[in-house]
Amino acid sequence: MITGKNYIGNSLSADGTITYRTFNPKTNTTNENIYSEATSKEIQEAVNLASEAFKEFRTISGVKKAAFLNAIADEILALDDELVKVYMSETGLPEGRAKGERGRTIGQLRTFAKLIEEGSWVEARIDPAQPERIPNPRVDLRKMLVPIGPIVVFGASNFPLAYSTAGGDTASALASGCPVIVKSHPMHAGTGELVASAIAKAAQKTGMPNGVFSNLNSSGIEVGQELVSHPKVKGVGFTGSIRGGRALLDLAAKRKEPIPVFAEMGSINPVILLPKALENKGESWAKTYAKSITLGTGQFCTNPGLILGIQSESLTNFINILSEEIVQIKPQCMLHPNIHAAYTNNKLQAQDQENVTTVAAITETVTENYAQQAVATVEGKTFLENSTLHEEVFGPFSLVVQCENEAELEAIISNLEGQLTGTILSEENEVSDYDNIIKALSDRVGRIIFNGVPTGVEVVPAMLHGGPYPASTDSRFTAVGRDAIKRWVRPFSFQDFPNELLPDELKNENPLQILRLVDDQETKAAL
Repeated sequence: MITGKNYIGNSLSADGTITYRTFNPKTNTTNENIYSEATSKEIQEAVNLASEAFKEFRTISGVKKAAFLNAIADEILALDDELVKVYMSETGLPEGRAKGERGRTIGQLRTFAKLIEEGSWVEARIDPAQPERIPNPRVDLRKMLVPIGPIVVFGASNFPLAYSTAGGDTASALASGCPVIVKSHPMHAGTGELVASAIAKAAQKTGMPNGVFSNLNSSGIEVGQELVSHPKVKGVGFTGSIRGGRALLDLAAKRKEPIPVFAEMGSINPVILLPKALENKGESWAKTYAKSITLGTGQFCTNPGLILGIQSESLTNFINILSEEIVQIKPQCMLHPNIHAAYTNNKLQAQDQENVTTVAAITETVTENYAQQAVATVEGKTFLENSTLHEEVFGPFSLVVQCENEAELEAIISNLEGQLTGTILSEENEVSDYDNIIKALSDRVGRIIFNGVPTGVEVVPAMLHGGPYPASTDSRFTAVGRDAIKRWVRPFSFQDFPNELLPDELKNENPLQILRLVDDQETKAAL
């Protein structure tokens, strides 16, 4: 009997004959519920409903959309312990992490609700007509951001709530006025189904059009491919591997009508150890980074996978202390046997490279699906010449690169692929002597951190969670924070349009009382 179904609009469906189950990595057992792979018929129905829903949803007021988002948050909270238990059974993550991620998910929904309820996010621009201007009269021009259409969101393996069914991509897309079709991640289909039920209830309670949200299950890649290829889909949100994100980017580009793919992908998040910081606080930083490397079993996109320093006795001491500290930390469960296997293989590949020395590793047998953390080191010259060492090892592993001098350090930073974050560890005023290092790092990352750790992404307007390719597919946008909404909109202008036919955001009387740019002056006043 199939107990897990697809949410298509406000209806449940399970037409598919291909089924699968989720897995509990902590107990190393298969979970009971059986999930049905979405069929082409179900995919077509979900997309058609979303396309129809867009006609109405795009014009629904910010106040009403805000009520929808807040209702989603309320319904997720109403799932209470059931959601936490299913989350834990599908991830091996502890209760505290489940509740913390749920809190972040709720916070994101309410943040976007507040944003669209106020309304100024549409960036209304008005340049009134100047018919008496000589020699050329000026036409009336008014511009604002408008939603692009149905969006496909791919659930993330490492964040079953905050980056999945009702996560940042879904919340920001719904806030913009775009219907969403989620391709649920197979590792946490049960968690996704519960959240999908909350969204469906919220849509019904707040009178949203049927099809504004759908959730489709799939254990393979075919459903995702079919969704991205569908001509009525207008954008894609993805959090995951470089391989997966690039495949979607290429697929979307090959369409008759190419569409944007906003993928947040791999990153090794380089950490720069400046000499005085090593000399004065090397022991403290080593202990801090042992915890950061192993936090969440290293399964964060901002995990510090690369540490760079200039050869010295202080760097040697840092490596020794980091090595001592990291093996004292108790190994933790990874999200899935497949993720554990990939971590083990990628870690061994890095360790087996020529001139790479493993300086710390858990070697004793651990519980099934638990990660054995490790630290390795290599000279800068070898790192520069071996691109394999530049690749992400998703899990509790970090490589310390010992550079010969500042010039080599700068060369290594400049030759890195794009990253989500870069960190500088410095003593007071020391960083001012390394301007070239800061500039090189800034060119390679989306967010630079001073005297901290990269793990942890604050959901606030100033956050930038993205970076040069392959950290993300478009470094101009963020996947976290209020500006994430800008991925799902496009600018649109009205020229000489009758006032009564304009959207409320652009009408002369400014009925929404939003902040607008009128004749180059920011104002809430009516024209």
